[in-house]
Amino acid sequence: LSLRLYNFSAFIILSISAFSFLISLYSVVFMSGRHKSNQFFSYFLINIAFATGAILADNFIVMLFFWEGLLLTMFGMISTGTKEAFRTAIKAFIILGIADLCMMVGIALTAHLAGTLTISKINLPIHSLGGVAFILLIIGAISKSGAMPFHSWIPDAATDAPLPFMALVPAAFEKLVGIYFLTRICLDIFILDPKSWASPLLMIIGSITIILAVMMALIQKEYKRLLSYHAISQVGYMILGVGTAMPAGIIGGLFHMINNAMYKSCLFLTGGSVEKSAGTTDLGKLGGIGRKMPVTFACFIITAAAISGVPPFNGFFSKELVYDGALERGVVFYLAALVGSFFTAASFLKLGHAAFLGKISKENENVKEVHAAMLVPMIIIAVACIVFGVYNYLPISVIQSVLGEARLEGHNFWGFPANMTLVALSVIVLIGALLNHLFGVKKFGSGLKAVDHIHYAPGLSQIYAKAEKRFFDPYDIGLKIVGAIARIGWWCDKFIDWIYDNLVVRVTYIFSDGIRFAHTGNYSFYIVWSMVGMIAVLVFLIR
Repeated sequence: LSLRLYNFSAFIILSISAFSFLISLYSVVFMSGRHKSNQFFSYFLINIAFATGAILADNFIVMLFFWEGLLLTMFGMISTGTKEAFRTAIKAFIILGIADLCMMVGIALTAHLAGTLTISKINLPIHSLGGVAFILLIIGAISKSGAMPFHSWIPDAATDAPLPFMALVPAAFEKLVGIYFLTRICLDIFILDPKSWASPLLMIIGSITIILAVMMALIQKEYKRLLSYHAISQVGYMILGVGTAMPAGIIGGLFHMINNAMYKSCLFLTGGSVEKSAGTTDLGKLGGIGRKMPVTFACFIITAAAISGVPPFNGFFSKELVYDGALERGVVFYLAALVGSFFTAASFLKLGHAAFLGKISKENENVKEVHAAMLVPMIIIAVACIVFGVYNYLPISVIQSVLGEARLEGHNFWGFPANMTLVALSVIVLIGALLNHLFGVKKFGSGLKAVDHIHYAPGLSQIYAKAEKRFFDPYDIGLKIVGAIARIGWWCDKFIDWIYDNLVVRVTYIFSDGIRFAHTGNYSFYIVWSMVGMIAVLVFLIR
């Protein structure tokens, strides 16, 4: 049982513990009186234990035990939700289970190459079999973190699983554990060099995840489902940052991991408060509840600004570091991150306007602020988003210690960003998102429809229509392929049955009838057949 506690793992465990405590405090009120709440809390607490074990593990076998334990507790927590939750839990189990099988093969290859299972003693180059092992381990890490193409269970879980599960996903299960292991793979287990093929691969995965997920978030009309796509998109920034293999990018990616755990958890908690008070998270049925729920609304504003990269909140500083690292590796990666920020801000302007502003409906006239036990965790996390922005020295100094002085080359990355050009471009993008929102509201007269000019733009509308029908869902594509193979197998089975049950029988009957016709019982007829046979043999021999 090999465990290792050092600055990085201690920081992650402290974060997991703090977030889990706040979410559990919130959940006590939210889950009160709900079906299977006892089961949910059992899985919840075991999940924290497994997450802590996975972070501490310094042996691959020990880590696998805790890692796979997280898969089971995740399945349990999702299945305690709605009637459709079990199907969603199966989907998540299959997607992550297949990725974990890849990771197991990667661990076997890594242990074979290194000659040890102790993680802290492994430092391999990324080439030949090492490259294969690296890819297989990365599949396991990014699948746990919710990156594309292992993401499609998350939006379904947002609507089917109990809401505290979705708040816990970025706080313990998804981002912190998955990105922590990704970082260990890139910094410790393997030698990730900016010049290697592995670095652009990670940056491409990160960029695709940012753009595609945020584009889907933009058109959602359900509070939790919109947040779930942002949970996927934000993973892209972390993978992009770590994938740059540059100090600024790596620190930005890890800082963004902590920041995302904060504001994403709090945003899901605000969604839970809206659900608890208004009885729905359908944005079409909400509106104007900000004045009825001022504390929830204030927490939403702070965390929405943080995830959008508005200064001086924590998300602004982590994104600027990721931008800096991405720009060092190529302008295309920087532009992908910047475009992602535009759509992030646009979708949260839409969400905030549709849910909290505008005219309140008759159904929501009796809406009121939720219990204090649900407000306190949101307030604490929202305040932390401000503190980690203004005093970003606190988390960044810990993260810098992970890289070491040699990699930092004497640079410190806390404080206000040094590249004011990037800051100016970020501010311009945020202003552009605000103008885009105002244009959409004026054109369509509704906050909910503020991005419809993008949703139904020529070319995009057809793609969106297919995406909303799960045409691009890897899981559904896999089900169709499996279904096609099953149908082919069924027809093959039926064909073989036909051969044995019909064709063979008919051929046998034909031969039987022929033999019956030849054997008449007439001896002279047999003698003639014998003579004909002898003549045929003689003719053959003479030739």
